[in-house]
Amino acid sequence: MSTPAPETLQEAAPQAGTVRASASVDEDLTLVGALNALLRRWRLVFGLPILLALLTLGGSFLLPPTYTATTTFVPETRGQTRLPSGIAGLAGQLGVPLGVEPSQSPQFYGDVVRSRALLERALLSRYPDPRARNGAPDSTTLLRALRVTGRSPADSLARGVKRLNQLISVRADVQTSIVRVSVDARYPALAAAVANRLIEYLNEFNTQHRQSQARERRKFTEQRVAAADSELRRAEEAVRTFYERNRGWQQAPELVFEEGRLRRQVDVSKEVYLTLKREHETARIEEVNDTPVITVIDPAVPPQRKSQPQPALFGAVAFLFTGVFALFWAFGAEHISRLRRTDDLEYREMVSLLRRLRREARQMLSRGIRRRPEV
Repeated sequence: MSTPAPETLQEAAPQAGTVRASASVDEDLTLVGALNALLRRWRLVFGLPILLALLTLGGSFLLPPTYTATTTFVPETRGQTRLPSGIAGLAGQLGVPLGVEPSQSPQFYGDVVRSRALLERALLSRYPDPRARNGAPDSTTLLRALRVTGRSPADSLARGVKRLNQLISVRADVQTSIVRVSVDARYPALAAAVANRLIEYLNEFNTQHRQSQARERRKFTEQRVAAADSELRRAEEAVRTFYERNRGWQQAPELVFEEGRLRRQVDVSKEVYLTLKREHETARIEEVNDTPVITVIDPAVPPQRKSQPQPALFGAVAFLFTGVFALFWAFGAEHISRLRRTDDLEYREMVSLLRRLRREARQMLSRGIRRRPEV
């Protein structure tokens, strides 16, 4: 039986020590060990989150306040198809609008509120200036109130549209068809005025710019009524001229036939005119009924409390995130400390690499300073 050489025993001993050290380092951290790690670094674990939370709490009072004004409205929706009430009710509960025209859905109105045309009109409109003092103008445009500037008036307006779009929040409920429009501003009265002005412009768009089938029908029948009236007048004028020129038309068969033909032409023209006139009146009524109506449920009022900033919420979030960061830092420092005590091979390699990285970084920095041209 052969005996291992002394060199082999000397090489195996350090490897065994390294294995034992690595095993001791890789052992799971017990509950008591974790508690000890936190207690050894209690200033970091508890002090840093509390300090940052207090700083965040104090800094939130220095931020400008933001007030949110909300208005709600419901648009009138008309169905395209007639469905049984049971199916329509089930679809409404599931949030699936059946038979509703896309141009009359709540989401459509929410997108129109954010359209560039309405936002530009709101930006260029004048509102009571909340910053007005004695002798200062009492009204200003929203573009100036937001303090948006650009290279040109067009650029300022484009920047203002982007800024106002960020200050507007629109929520459309498909089941109830209620649309909520919220506007953020630094002043309560300005936030409420902008929200109400947007709904006003939306209603004007709804009544003036939207083309419906009934309106097109009314325009067509209006033109046809004018043409039928002219034809009826010409036919009646032809009958009157015939009677003036042929007073004894009853004795001549040709004149009797001509008179009957002219009378039939008048009757046909009169019937066409009356039919078109009735259709025109019906189209006018349908045009009014077909105009989608916006019913404002709650107009925007100046809010009494600011929506942002919220010091308590900001402080709690800062404390939470900083606490999580401090916990990771404490456990990471504890792990590094255990590696240092056991003189782990990977730890020594990491320290060596960090030193080399720092040395190379200093060399690159010194070379860059030497190559910098003199002014």
